[in-house]
Amino acid sequence: MGALLSWGRPAQALDLDAGDYVPAAADTTLGLLYLQYAERDHLYRDGDKLSGSAGLDSQIGILRLVHYSDLGGYRVAPQILLPFGRLDGRHDGGALGDSSGMADPILAMPIWLLNQPEKRRFFGITPYLFVPLGSYDHDRALNLGENRWKFNLQAGYVTGLGDKLALDLAADVTVYGRNHSYGAHKWTHRQKPSYQYQGFLRYPLRDNLDLRVGLSHQSGGENRMEQSWLDDSQRSSKWSAGFAWFFLPGTQLAATVGRDIAVEHGFREDSRLNIRLLQVF
Repeated sequence: MGALLSWGRPAQALDLDAGDYVPAAADTTLGLLYLQYAERDHLYRDGDKLSGSAGLDSQIGILRLVHYSDLGGYRVAPQILLPFGRLDGRHDGGALGDSSGMADPILAMPIWLLNQPEKRRFFGITPYLFVPLGSYDHDRALNLGENRWKFNLQAGYVTGLGDKLALDLAADVTVYGRNHSYGAHKWTHRQKPSYQYQGFLRYPLRDNLDLRVGLSHQSGGENRMEQSWLDDSQRSSKWSAGFAWFFLPGTQLAATVGRDIAVEHGFREDSRLNIRLLQVF
């Protein structure tokens, strides 16, 4: 039902919640609010922690509106996401500074090519378009907007395992437009495609409450400034665990905690808390 955006990496991730590729009934509208907090204490290079490096905290919110309908015999869910929040550099003598405001809006429309609720099997494909309208200042070290177009294509599969357990699998690729105004010198920033692979297990304790655990791996996304490639391709992995609870018939609270297991280049997340409030209309 909704993907989470993970700020603070050279190649940003498009994180799912477990159960996102289980579609709601046609003519259902969802309103969602995400709140995310993450702490990153150090930068890593070639898998090694850089002594005395900066840290980064992020407080991110996302407003999301989704409407499910049927189109040509397939379930679809056109939607818009409006991210906002704040980034704060840590123990760096003010070199990173901070940034707040709106991030780049996102347009998306998943389509389910397989929708078999009676067999607990679903398969969908989602295109995401990131529109460069967020807060951006080339003189700032941190920005919520990226000043470039991005396109992500994601595929997700859900299947039941036995009577209760469910397995969610997803993979995606992100391609990046150019930012012609990067940094104080207004360099041209290019980036190779990045890839992400995610898996979750969900177990229902009751009809309105489930537990979930997940693993995610990200790779690719090497950056280029002007004519120089930076040899900073991502290879990072993380875990998450949490729950989702319909505490009212049409209102759900989901929460997960997690952290990075390993990071090749960039900031390593020491802790993360995601909270999602979902309302069915």
